[in-house]
Amino acid sequence: MSIPEAALPVPAIVRALADGAALTPVWRNSLGGVTFCTDDGRYIKWGPHDAEANMRDEAERMRWARRWTTVPEVLDQGQDAAHEWLVTAALPGRSAVDPRWVADPATAVRAVGEGLRALHDALPVGDCPWSWDPASRIANAAQRGIRVPDELRAPPPVETLVVCHGDACMPNTLLDDDGRPLGHVDLAALGVGDRWADIAVAAMSTEWNYGPGWADALVEACGLAPDRARIDYYRRLWNET
Repeated sequence: MSIPEAALPVPAIVRALADGAALTPVWRNSLGGVTFCTDDGRYIKWGPHDAEANMRDEAERMRWARRWTTVPEVLDQGQDAAHEWLVTAALPGRSAVDPRWVADPATAVRAVGEGLRALHDALPVGDCPWSWDPASRIANAAQRGIRVPDELRAPPPVETLVVCHGDACMPNTLLDDDGRPLGHVDLAALGVGDRWADIAVAAMSTEWNYGPGWADALVEACGLAPDRARIDYYRRLWNET
């Protein structure tokens, strides 16, 4: 995933959804999908259909989660034969991988850890209709033709069941101007699972975005000591699925 060039072509449906607003591309994913920011306070996400986590699921999960925590308001969602799109109202924060926070990883890592812990505390497990446990993730991978190693089919015992973000990588936490967690985005895989499933991925993503040495700081910002066995398992599950 990367920040795209400003001259990136704009798909026709994105132009139509913008309805005259100026567009700036802000994010491009590995599938070729692009997120645009409008000058009237919206984000328009567009891309090919994703068998792992589609935008219809994301819209449904954001509408659910918004009752208890800060996530974007869904304004529109749709799809055609080849692509899908999602329009949300902008939140006032900046991504934890905004250049300001990449230059201050200690603040960003602490905020992402604290924000993840707050998300887990806020979302009610008993009311969540979706799962993100290893069995459901392995089944999803199988539907996409991915064979997961047999040893990953026996996960560690659940330590604490929470509603997981499902993609708790650094870019998906927003920070306010004082470096505090403000909200979360990209919730297409949200579901019930062990909190270490989120924490392990968030800690791993510190290495991609800020370099080595920040993984344990992320775990500690969640209020925990590193659980090496669960971190290793959920990292491997992420990479294999």
